[in-house]
Amino acid sequence: MSLLDIHVLGSPILRQDTTRVEHITPELRRLVDDMFETMEVAKGVGLAAPQVGRSERLCVVDADDTRLVVINPEIVHKEGGIVRGEEGCLSIPEVYADVDRYARVTVRAQDIDGTWYEIEQAANLLGRCLQHEIDHLHGRLFTDRLSLLKRRAAMKEWDYEKTKYPKTLRVLPVGDLPPEKDATKAAASTDAARP
Repeated sequence: MSLLDIHVLGSPILRQDTTRVEHITPELRRLVDDMFETMEVAKGVGLAAPQVGRSERLCVVDADDTRLVVINPEIVHKEGGIVRGEEGCLSIPEVYADVDRYARVTVRAQDIDGTWYEIEQAANLLGRCLQHEIDHLHGRLFTDRLSLLKRRAAMKEWDYEKTKYPKTLRVLPVGDLPPEKDATKAAASTDAARP
């Protein structure tokens, strides 16, 4: 497994619609493992493929004690009205705002083996996270759901933060890995440098 660079606001791939996954390949399985590791090191609860520069319709989620691989998802039912809650995004670091989302959603998706499943009435953090990540798969960010005034305030915060990411990439330092993974990554990069 390895850490992936996270694309931040301003990177064109964050505004593109994703492509349906037709086949579960060994490469896709590696991507999922790398996405989970990247999400954990970045201290997130969800990560979508466009955030790591990929176009597959896929995200990973670890919220409310539920860890999911979510491939080709669609929201098939929304209920419970609209609730407001604070959101942030690994692609817009240090910017937070209250976002309106459905209280509960039912999501149909495939797992890493390609088997279809449904998450029924996902609520709280899990429901919010699924809605947030599915938005990413359609080129939408949480800031798109804000009122004009709130969006302007968020973008003002981002104007300061984005100077830290001149190439619209957030590179996670290897030092953020737990010691056992840090040693593995260092060994892997040493091996890769060898002919």
